[in-house]
Amino acid sequence: MLRALPVLISTALPTAAEAEGVSLRYYEDIVGRFHGRPASRQEVLDAQAGYPSDDLIAPTGLLLLARQGRTVLGCAGMRVHPGAIGEVTRVFVEPTARGNGVGRRLMETLERESRGLGVIALRLDTRTDLVEARSLYVSLGFIEGEAHNADPYANHWFRKELR
Repeated sequence: MLRALPVLISTALPTAAEAEGVSLRYYEDIVGRFHGRPASRQEVLDAQAGYPSDDLIAPTGLLLLARQGRTVLGCAGMRVHPGAIGEVTRVFVEPTARGNGVGRRLMETLERESRGLGVIALRLDTRTDLVEARSLYVSLGFIEGEAHNADPYANHWFRKELR
């Protein structure tokens, strides 16, 4: 019997090929869910262009990838804002890996790494149709509250104090 390879989570440069690949799949997923149909290539590229990732590297942020062997299972990012507030972004788990704790492990690692960068609170936004994400954030201690941005695709805002 073969043993499954462990899931490893580590930082990555947003410009690395595997990071760009999972980012593209993230946008395909969220844009498709938003429209209720598969996203067109142009819709994905337009969405991706509106949310740059060049600041997802220390000391301005971070990008985590979850890997099992050579396969990237998901990602999570964070950018540091004034006041040592971390904005969580690009939380994504490949559909075939969902329900196995990959998202939780990404978020727990992101929280730990954010503390290491001096972040005192994390905030994030999400949408009503991302039911699994909202459930995960609540289970991790995030509290839903007032809007902290005007993102047209967001309708739920969460925050978690790290102190």
